[in-house]
Amino acid sequence: MSILSTLRPKKGATGYRKRVGRGTGSGLGGTAGKGHKGQKARAGGRVRWGFEGGQTPLMRRLPKFGFNNVAFETRYDIFNLSQLATLVSSGGLKEVSPESLEQAGLLRHGLVKILGNGELKGAVTVRAHKFSAKAKEAIEKAGGKAEVIA
Repeated sequence: MSILSTLRPKKGATGYRKRVGRGTGSGLGGTAGKGHKGQKARAGGRVRWGFEGGQTPLMRRLPKFGFNNVAFETRYDIFNLSQLATLVSSGGLKEVSPESLEQAGLLRHGLVKILGNGELKGAVTVRAHKFSAKAKEAIEKAGGKAEVIA
């Protein structure tokens, strides 16, 4: 426990203020640490952000095109039939739906799309917001149902 009146900054944390322009003996007299001439030696001699000495700046040289309003895009959680097959075999599910995927902790965006990579063994009812044509065909070929959620 420290007494407030005895608190001091950590050793080396504070130093003396640099006093420039106080004679040549100080080491920072004459030009006051700014060197000789040039833009940085002048009063207010700094350049704005992105300035490249008069050369066309990079942000103006690069092409600008398109507009992508990501805030309003519809995002789907994408699952392949191979993923559903492992889910069905390990969990013993007879129906795959957004609710069952959420319980398994696999849902991030809420909307589900099923793609046809892999194959299902056994009849399974799959409820999703979208199906690829190949996925729908493979589910029905295995004896299951592909139901589109509105």
